[in-house]
Amino acid sequence: MKKGATNTSHGPRAQQQPDGAVRASQMVTTYGPGSMVDLLRDAVLVGGLDFWSYPKEFAVPTIDEPRLREAIVRQFSERAAAGGARVELSSDQPFRAPPSGNDREPTKFSGVAVAEFPRWFVCQNPSCRQLLQARDGLEFKSHRYWHHCGAGKSKKPSECVPVRFVEACKRGHLDDFRWILFVHELQNKERCAKPELVFDEGPSGDFDDIAIRCLSCGANARLRTAMSGMPMRCRGRRPWLGREGDEECGENVRLLVRTATNSYFSQSMSALSIPDKSKELHNKVRTHWSVLKGANAGSLPVFRTIESVRHDLDGYRDDEVLDAIGALNEDKPGPAVPIRTAEYAQFTSAKVESVGELPADDEVFFARRAVARSPWPEGVAAVVVVPKLREVIAQIGFTRLEPVTPDVQGEYDLGVQTAALGLTTNWLPASEIRGEGVFIELDEAKVRAWEARPEVQARGRELLHGYETWKASAVSAPEFPGVRFYLLHSLSHLLLSAISLECGYAASAIRERIYCGPSERDLHTPMAGILLSTGTTGSEGTLGGLVEQGRSLETHLRHAWDLGRLCSNDPVCGGHSPERDHAERYLEGAACHGCLFVAECSCERFNRYLDRALVVPTLGHSDRVAFFSKRP
Repeated sequence: MKKGATNTSHGPRAQQQPDGAVRASQMVTTYGPGSMVDLLRDAVLVGGLDFWSYPKEFAVPTIDEPRLREAIVRQFSERAAAGGARVELSSDQPFRAPPSGNDREPTKFSGVAVAEFPRWFVCQNPSCRQLLQARDGLEFKSHRYWHHCGAGKSKKPSECVPVRFVEACKRGHLDDFRWILFVHELQNKERCAKPELVFDEGPSGDFDDIAIRCLSCGANARLRTAMSGMPMRCRGRRPWLGREGDEECGENVRLLVRTATNSYFSQSMSALSIPDKSKELHNKVRTHWSVLKGANAGSLPVFRTIESVRHDLDGYRDDEVLDAIGALNEDKPGPAVPIRTAEYAQFTSAKVESVGELPADDEVFFARRAVARSPWPEGVAAVVVVPKLREVIAQIGFTRLEPVTPDVQGEYDLGVQTAALGLTTNWLPASEIRGEGVFIELDEAKVRAWEARPEVQARGRELLHGYETWKASAVSAPEFPGVRFYLLHSLSHLLLSAISLECGYAASAIRERIYCGPSERDLHTPMAGILLSTGTTGSEGTLGGLVEQGRSLETHLRHAWDLGRLCSNDPVCGGHSPERDHAERYLEGAACHGCLFVAECSCERFNRYLDRALVVPTLGHSDRVAFFSKRP
């Protein structure tokens, strides 16, 4: 097994050799707890955190990121206060990396247990096609189930494969589809004494052709009727959590293709490892606690005359210092600064780079303000190159059927329904990415002037109308991000495509991180920035190609302007409005696969909230709608 992969062993047939392997980083995203995976010989369900095992002879691989833990704990506390389930998170080991496997010495005592799912199989003999469970007399041999159906001339047993369909609800519950109930009771027919079901896929295998028949009583049903909704109540099954995982649920279930993209949407939060400025003042006050613990508005100016106190408190207002003293007197934690607000402050306050300056070997974050070879294009305030950065990503839950979009700070609303990852654990699965990046800050004054243009406000109302139409049918949705976010997100995609042609990385290897404010969680901090980064798990960094391109931003911005100016699908793309859109593309303006869409692993928002008309002049729109109305 390759380094970074994770073993999976399964149920009653647990064995020394694992059933399959996936990359460790995928256990926090694509194949986390509760996901369905097609292995080489099995269809399985990944077990919850209670079924993750680590070798006893080695220390558990933990990942430390205090800022991320504080944000997640605050999120869980808010949900509990709003009536949600309370989730505890360890203070010393809140995050663990998935257990790594070893091809040379595989063992069932290190890995992730998986369960056989679904438990219904279809006989592959064309003359049989029965829908069966393993308990119905199937023989397990050579890692396959075999049905002694006796159909055909050979009379040999026929191979069985897992059925393609399961049932799920929007709360994340998952269960085998109730085929017998579907064919009988839901078709207003009495259930026979011994149902024998046949799965007839027809000539195409499409929903319109698939029919389920009962050989015993003749009852039958078309599968397409299940796609339009069924009066079947969810049984609250959570098989990835074990036998004790079921709970009550009143939702209606929906038919789900187990390999479809909507079968699993990982909910994750991430943070960059940066010096935590929000705690700096508290730490400095604590250093002089014997002097400052009794300070008040009248005595603080006197204490500031002490040289060491004056040095440490320089740059902080008296009211900020008094707030910190009060918090420490009451034994309260430091101020809860949103994750991206703190990161944005770190980037915008970076020192100017100097020739020959290199990050220390033990540093995980190193950022310097690039010196422009010529004045940055109008609208760009600064470019910060980041030769070293570390991002920690932790999974906090997942949804099915509908994805849930985080807010602009990367956190989730209180009303979000999320499925549990474990029942008795006090940690979360996480991975860390080390790499490099480039940060682009837009001129705040220019952005505000652009937002005030009547043409931009009119376009914003169109986008808002489309968003409200989408929100009316969405499971959960954050607040409308505004035209500023559409601008930053669209500019990010254009720059990502332009830079990837020169930096040596494929576009799918570059990830975006949008900094947009003010936001609901921070009403006072204006932000307008983009971080493009790359990196891999288990790597100590990258080769500097992305950093070097940051110093040539003007060239790449000019190329991005050209890419966005004309789309191969114009004028249809350029003239698209989400308002009253018959195609139901409610979350994007002038955007499509020909211009703005990128690989979903690169995009934070599933290619939503995009409109190149807000970035560059586009067919069908006034040039005043575009932030960069002229070529840089």
